[in-house]
Amino acid sequence: MARTPIIAGNWKMNKTPAEAVAFVEALAPRAAQFANVDRVVAPPFLALTAVADALADTGLGVAAQDAHWEPSGAFTSQVSAAMLQNYVDYVIIGHSECRAYLNETDENVNRKAKAILANGLKPIIAVGESLAQNEAGETVEFVRSQVSAALDGIAPEDMADVVVAYEPIWAIGTGKSASGAIADDIIKTAVRDTVGDLYGAAVAAGLRIQYGGSVKPGNMAEYMSQPNIDGALVGGASLDVDDFCALIEIASNAKDN
Repeated sequence: MARTPIIAGNWKMNKTPAEAVAFVEALAPRAAQFANVDRVVAPPFLALTAVADALADTGLGVAAQDAHWEPSGAFTSQVSAAMLQNYVDYVIIGHSECRAYLNETDENVNRKAKAILANGLKPIIAVGESLAQNEAGETVEFVRSQVSAALDGIAPEDMADVVVAYEPIWAIGTGKSASGAIADDIIKTAVRDTVGDLYGAAVAAGLRIQYGGSVKPGNMAEYMSQPNIDGALVGGASLDVDDFCALIEIASNAKDN
């Protein structure tokens, strides 16, 4: 089954609204030629509406970096999936930084995924193991448990809107990265095969799975050459127009080939 590559730039806590708009105004015309790739940027909340307006009718998508599972209520500092409608296409949830710094749990990732889908948006669910877990040989078991927990109770018909990002924690922002072959093996065994166990082979074959963790133009082709890797969730390299466009172009060429 052909899967459309998806390159998503997670800007984290970077760029003011003015900087964000200037960035996407420079990015959009250069990225427009790569329409066979889903191109997505995830700015900070304060810049979301301005970026969404700037990217209207460009073919580029917008993601939020998180969402609360409740539609409204006494949740100071939070933003609901319902509030994000009409501004974003995707919502990133379960990122290791949120798990580590904001006490994100598997249960809450699942709640958020359901709320995001219920509001017509697409979750990008991040999973991944620590260095200690990797060195102890616990990667597959741990990531399988994260995937199973995140998808608990999600209907098979909603899985077409789900994206999973495998991000080994030890490779995020460290300059280290898993080799393409190793990343592909983990993605197949821990993510795609788990989804196959839960939903069947057809759903698993259609699931888009990104790799994340120190992705850059110099190693992107290696990841895109793997059969189970459908793109990347990018951190630092997504903050530079040239680097981000290079990643999109590499993904586009990989699909053509």
